Amino acid sequence: MSSSREVLIDAEGLVLGRLASVVAKLLMRGYKVYVVNAEKAVVSGKPQIVKESYALWFEIKTLRNPEKWSPHRPRNPISIVKYSVRGMLPKSPFKKILLLKRLKVYVGYPEELKKAKLQLVDVSTACSRRLGHKYVTIGEVARYLGWRGEQ
Repeated sequence: MSSSREVLIDAEGLVLGRLASVVAKLLMRGYKVYVVNAEKAVVSGKPQIVKESYALWFEIKTLRNPEKWSPHRPRNPISIVKYSVRGMLPKSPFKKILLLKRLKVYVGYPEELKKAKLQLVDVSTACSRRLGHKYVTIGEVARYLGWRGEQ
């Protein structure tokens, strides 16, 4: 499992958009990226406004059979992080699918990754310390949207 082309990113305390852009760049350079602690990544802004803006996604429907064709919206932290990274990738659908296959996102820190010797990437540009108290974690947003995962 260990290779020089496999990297590990701990998302704890990192801003989601900046994290997604770093992950997208690594994927385009040919790395296989593992993101752990996805529920501890943060979104900047006032917590209640951020939660309500994510909840607005569920009100968007289509005119033609909204039960079948409405846009699929992520509720769990893994899907929210993958959706953010997907938005940073090239618009070619085929290339986007190939790149997303090299991305693995986890809630928490799995045992198999603790044993593997992966190169740890420092993403100091995405640190949330300068935000003060105006941020909310992805786990809190996911729970607000109905995710019943780890408490």
